[in-house]
Amino acid sequence: MNKPSDIKGLVLDPVTSDQRYIGYSEPRHSAKRLLEGQGTYIDDLQFPRMGHVVYWRSPVAHMRILKIHTERARKMPGVIAIVDGQQMAQVCKPWVATLGHLAGMKSAPEYALAIDRACWQGEPVVAVVAETRAKAEDALQHIEVDWEELPAVVSMHSALDPASPVIHPELGDNLCFKRSLDVGQVDEQFAKADVIAEATFGFGRHTGVTLETRCQIADYNPGEKRLTVYHSQQAPHMMQDLYCRQFGLSESDVHVICKDVGGSFGIKVHAYPDDFATVGLAIMLGRPIKFVADRLESFVSDIHAREHQIKGRIAANKQGEILAFEIDDLTAIGPYSMFPRTSAIEGNQVVNLVGGPYQHKHYRANLNVVFQNKTPTCQYRGVGHPIACAVTEGLVDLAARQLNIDPIEFRKRNVIPDNAYPYTGASGIKLEILSHEQCLRTLEKMMNYSALRAEQAELRKKGIYRGIGIATLIELTNPSAAFYGVGGARIASQDGATVRLDPSGVVSVMVGVGEQGQGSEGIFAQIAADAVGVSIHQVRIITGDTDVTPYGGGTWASRGAGIGGEAVLIACQALRENILKLAGAILKREAGDLAVLRSQVVDKASGEALLPFNEIGRIGYFRTDTLPPDFSVDLMVTRHYSQRDFPFIFTNGVQASYVEVDVDTGFVKLLKHWAVEDCGRVLNPMLVDEQVRGAIVQGIGGVLFEECLYDESGLLRNGNMADYLVPMANEMPDIEVAHVETPTASSKLGAKGAGEAGTAGAPGAVMNAINDALAPFNTTVFDQPITSEKILRALGKVN
Repeated sequence: MNKPSDIKGLVLDPVTSDQRYIGYSEPRHSAKRLLEGQGTYIDDLQFPRMGHVVYWRSPVAHMRILKIHTERARKMPGVIAIVDGQQMAQVCKPWVATLGHLAGMKSAPEYALAIDRACWQGEPVVAVVAETRAKAEDALQHIEVDWEELPAVVSMHSALDPASPVIHPELGDNLCFKRSLDVGQVDEQFAKADVIAEATFGFGRHTGVTLETRCQIADYNPGEKRLTVYHSQQAPHMMQDLYCRQFGLSESDVHVICKDVGGSFGIKVHAYPDDFATVGLAIMLGRPIKFVADRLESFVSDIHAREHQIKGRIAANKQGEILAFEIDDLTAIGPYSMFPRTSAIEGNQVVNLVGGPYQHKHYRANLNVVFQNKTPTCQYRGVGHPIACAVTEGLVDLAARQLNIDPIEFRKRNVIPDNAYPYTGASGIKLEILSHEQCLRTLEKMMNYSALRAEQAELRKKGIYRGIGIATLIELTNPSAAFYGVGGARIASQDGATVRLDPSGVVSVMVGVGEQGQGSEGIFAQIAADAVGVSIHQVRIITGDTDVTPYGGGTWASRGAGIGGEAVLIACQALRENILKLAGAILKREAGDLAVLRSQVVDKASGEALLPFNEIGRIGYFRTDTLPPDFSVDLMVTRHYSQRDFPFIFTNGVQASYVEVDVDTGFVKLLKHWAVEDCGRVLNPMLVDEQVRGAIVQGIGGVLFEECLYDESGLLRNGNMADYLVPMANEMPDIEVAHVETPTASSKLGAKGAGEAGTAGAPGAVMNAINDALAPFNTTVFDQPITSEKILRALGKVN
């Protein structure tokens, strides 16, 4: 790629300018350690006296717990303890997950172990602790629970019916949250429209399926009254705070360590009942307790997401101008709102994001979030974006088809112009700077759109039905405190970095944003190397340790580079200035006449090397007696950054999918996928491209394969890797990625997020491509996942 643009405040005099890493494709140096099997995951850790816990989980969707028989289980070899909900409630407080800015939201108190009732299949009821996992599982087979099965609310469509049972009678009904948004004159716009297109969109609930399941080791030291939790988590400081609140501890008494994390996707950013129960057991027993979910229990205990049905319509005039959008969203979240981020955020974001790329002024939305007796749902990669994008882009394609306007041309006429920013969207979202027009031009050229349309037309004459689907998108990243803090959730929007020049000249960076496999540590190393002026091999990154790293929000909402990276940058710039001040004192020269170049302090004018970093470190740490008496400078600095200019910094992009549909079998073949992404300044093109590709594959999983299927009684039918379909490499198309860069002015780096846009746009693009292939048959499919059966039903070939 061309030489990356300079970072504000980073580049020195042209003689010594040496931006070697930011903007270039630098391999992740931690990858070698992981490939050699040197990673440290939770199940790799062993401690003396460690107990292993397994949970007896509700086998039904809704039941009253009558009596728990543990006598036989307690006699099994190696059993340390058996604990029920009443005992656990003595050490762990219940919680209620609501947010103050989501007016009227409600949820019932939830406990670490169910006490009187279990409200979904998989809710933990009894904990069995033994010397080994195998012994705990053996004892688990001898737990006997007398229960009374209760009526279950399974379908979200009947959750609000007066005849349906109320899951939590104290709440009055099964409505968790309701929101209505009407910017005005929507009915008038539909009345004067030349074209009205409408559809009902279905989205099947699915889950994250991380390589490493949820797991932790909780270790309580009664002598020090100190809790240490080794965790596979995205937000260690958030969990530290939650443990303090739920167990009556102070921050200084809780240490959370997240070493290597085997994937997260939002699954590991929540606080689960079995998480608190494991910590409670460590406190009760005064010994380390390990919990590692097996894959079967993960399917019924990990959060699910995306169960929505949305009725949507769009109004347009014959000139091809979008006049208005309207949606009605019904979504179900399980029996409780998840703690602490709540389960209403996904639906709320759908309301905010529908129609987001377009310049229409009229919009109306209604949202109902209901309780049901299924596994709780919450934030999962993309959080509402794939839903909002699919609804928006599906309606846009329908309108374009009725107007007989090419889909790309229709979008060109309606996206917010690139010169219109800052801009306020119809839902009220604040957009700093986006590039829809440039992204569409780039995509059209990249995919050779006109030639592809010609090929499609020729193949149709031969009975081969291919389709081209387009999806424009926006993605919220770099969130401010307007996301959670304003609602009372103690989830940090800021992040911090501590940077230290070691005596050897190595730069150690401690940052609150952790590594989950997305490459954050590599990005931080690139930033630190350029900002301080050292080789990337002289940078050491430390993350995921609440005793070491500055307080921060962790990894979520594509904030790693934009928030954590900015904290690293400003901390490293401060360290560089201190290095120059110390060098000036040593050399008896003005710091302004000096510069940094490749671990050396050099003459700014000539570039002559004057003092290596290891010598600066030696004097700064061991020979301060040689410095002027009144001179003081720190070789370790901490800086924090929070994005406060906008509620969120939005990115944008556009994706296209090319598919072939076999109209005899309903089979969909993915031929090619294109993505143009604008994530602000691209810090590492290779990492961003792979993030985009991976996210696209995850989005394809949602639109074609993944769905948690329940029977009429609320039991999960396909909770295993044999029956739950995930995308496989041989099914995926080639994915071509290109970039447009419009850096945000809210930071020096100018970086926005890139981790979720692929997931946001892929379902809409693939769905539109399938419907484009089916256009000759005058039928559509808007129910995801789009299976062969659904296609054949749309074609009238099966009932």
